[in-house]
Formats: sequence, structure tokens, C-alpha cells
Amino acid sequence: MATVRYLVTDVSEAIAFYREALGFEVKQQFGSAMAILARGDLTLWLAGPAASASKPMPDGRKPEPGGWNRFVIEVSDLPDAVARLRKNGVSFRNDIVEGPGGKQILAEDPSGNVIELFEPAAKQ
Repeated sequence: MATVRYLVTDVSEAIAFYREALGFEVKQQFGSAMAILARGDLTLWLAGPAASASKPMPDGRKPEPGGWNRFVIEVSDLPDAVARLRKNGVSFRNDIVEGPGGKQILAEDPSGNVIELFEPAAKQ
């Protein structure tokens, strides 16, 4: 089991995205500060601006959403998943790319955090 923390600008908006678009289940919510969601063996902590994880560092840097680190969700039919998500207004950073291990695309949650959708290559 893995736990990932994502900083988000709006916890309620992020909950709706992860539940509706990606099938996560809400386990706990702490008002507008934080929520804990789960999907399979992945636990996702969504930390809003009021969460302790959003407090500035001693050197003044402020944690913020976005970046390029991400978790991966495997899908069996990537083009179908992308079409469904685009129809529901999900933004993508790129188009589907293919490599020796399979196909992938980078979706964004409403705060700009990345989720990689991945379809493994057929085993030979």
C-alpha cells in the first residue's frame, strides 16, 4: 500500500475530481483543510491551503500544487479512458505517447497535480 500527499487549492473540488473522474472513495475529510481518499492499494491525502503541509518552510518557500511527480493508474484501454475524461472536462498536459512498455498520458487534477494514466504493452 502506498500513500501520496497532493497539495490542492480547493479540497472539495479535488474530492469531486478524484471521486467522479478516477473512482476514488473518501475515507475521511477534515473540513476544507484535508481529505483522505483511497483507490485500491493507494491512499491519497489531499491537503488544502489550511493544512499543516501547506505551511511555509523555515527558509520561506511555500509548498504548492503542480510539478511533475505523479502516481500512475493502469488502465486497459487508454484511448477510451482519455476520451471519457476529456468529455468530462479533464485537462491533459500532452497527447498519448507510446514506448516499449506501453502507452501513457498525463492528466491534471483541478489544482494542476499530475496523474499518469498508463496502458501496459501487450505481453509477447
